Amino acid sequence: MRKILVIGAGKSTAYLMNYFLEKSDSEQLELHVADLNPENVPFFVSSHPSCKVIPLDIMDDSQRISCIKEADIVVSMLPARFHIKVAEDCLNFGKHLVTASYISKEIRALDNAVKEKGLVFMNEIGLDPGIDHMSAMKIIDSIRDKGGKMLLFESFTGGLVAPESDNNLWNYKFTWNPRNVVMAGQGGAAKFIQEGTYKYIPYHKLFRRTEFLDIPGYGKFEAYPNRDSLNYREDYGLKDVLTLYRGTMRRVGFSKAWNMFVQLGMTDDQYVIENSEGMSYRDFTNLFLPYSPTDSVELKLRHYLKIDQDDIMWEKLIELDLFNPHKFFTLKNATPAQLLQKILEEKWTLNEDEKDMIVMYHKFGYELKGQKKQIDANMVVIGEDRTYTAMAKTVGLPVAIATLAILNGRIKTPGVQIPIRKEVYEPILKELASHDVVFQEYQVPYLGYNPDSVAS
Repeated sequence: MRKILVIGAGKSTAYLMNYFLEKSDSEQLELHVADLNPENVPFFVSSHPSCKVIPLDIMDDSQRISCIKEADIVVSMLPARFHIKVAEDCLNFGKHLVTASYISKEIRALDNAVKEKGLVFMNEIGLDPGIDHMSAMKIIDSIRDKGGKMLLFESFTGGLVAPESDNNLWNYKFTWNPRNVVMAGQGGAAKFIQEGTYKYIPYHKLFRRTEFLDIPGYGKFEAYPNRDSLNYREDYGLKDVLTLYRGTMRRVGFSKAWNMFVQLGMTDDQYVIENSEGMSYRDFTNLFLPYSPTDSVELKLRHYLKIDQDDIMWEKLIELDLFNPHKFFTLKNATPAQLLQKILEEKWTLNEDEKDMIVMYHKFGYELKGQKKQIDANMVVIGEDRTYTAMAKTVGLPVAIATLAILNGRIKTPGVQIPIRKEVYEPILKELASHDVVFQEYQVPYLGYNPDSVAS
C-alpha cells in the first residue's frame, strides 16, 4: 500500500479525500489524515477501511516528523504559514509535496535542494491559484504554437453563492476562509498594467475601481484588482504584454457596499479593542463614528457615509444587525477585522442544503498574421451542498489529481514549481473535465481594454 498523508482537514478537503478513497483499491492507496482536531474529520472519511486519522499538532516536531516519514507523498492543506515546516521535513526525508497555496519565499529558496533530491514540490494547484494557471497556460501556449503574439491577458475568479441560494442583499456568502475575505486587498497597493501603463490602486480606493464582466447564462459581475497582477508575468512569458490584470469577482454592488467597512475602519487588523468581550454590535459600530450628545448611531453613520435612509446601501447595513444592542461579542481583545468577521459569519454562512458557485473568466488578446484577435473563456461550477461545495471541488480535485500523477510518475520534473507546464496541465485539465470542471472558449472581436471600466 502506498501512503498519502493529508495534513489539515478543513472545508476544502471533502472532494480531495473522497478522490483518494474512491481510488484506494485500484491504486493501492492508504490515506492518512492528520489534523489538530481529528474529531472534525468527516465520518465518511474516518470510517473508511483505507483511512487512518491521526491527531497532529503541526508545531510538535516529533509528531510531524513521524507522520511525514511514514508517507510516500504529502499533501499540506494547512494555512500557508505552516507549509515551510512540512516542506523542510519533506526535503529531509525525501518526500514529494503538494499544496494549494502560493509559493512563499522560504519554500522557493528550497528549489535547488529539492531538484538535487529529484523531488516534486507542486504548489498553487488549487483553484486560484491553480486552475487559473493551467487553463490560462493551455490557451496561451496554443496561441503561441500558432505563431501568435500575446497583447492582453485578464483573469478573474469569484467564490460566490449559487443563484438558487442567493437570498441576501449582498448577493454573497462565505465559501472559503472568512478571514481572507475580510482582509482582501490589504498589505499594499494593487498593481497591474493597462495598455502599457502601470496602474496602482491604494487599499482605501480599491473597492471603487471595478471592472464589469458578463458571463453567458449567469449575468453581470464586477471585479476589483488583486494586490499584484504582475507576479506571473515572467512565469507566463508575458513580459512584453500591454495589459495584465488579475482580479476577484463579486456580484455588482458588493464592492461599493464593502467599501463602507473600509472607510469606517472596520477591516483594520492592526490594533485590538481592549473591551471587545461583552461589547454589543451597536457599540462596535459606534466606535468608528464621531461623538454626538443627540444624534443616534444610525444617524451619525448615515451622515458619515453620506447615504440616504432609502439607499440600498443602508438596507445592506441593517440586514447585518450592525445596530443591534442585544447581540454581544465573546471575543477578548479582538481587532476590528475579527469582530466584523464574527458579524458577517452569522449572516453569510451557507445553510446545510445551500449551494455555492465558482466563476472564472479569462480574456486573451493577441496578434496573429497582422490581425488582432481575442478569446474569452469562462468556467462556472455549482456546488452540491455545504459540504460538497464548488470551492472544495475546484480546490481539492486538482490537488488530488496532481498528487496521484506525481505518485505514479506521470509528473516527474523536479523542483519547487507551479502547474504551468504541459506535462502538468494537460492531464489534469482533461481529468477535471470528466468531473464537469470545464472551460468554455469563445472567439470574439478584439476589444482591447474596456473603456467603460472604472479601472481604466
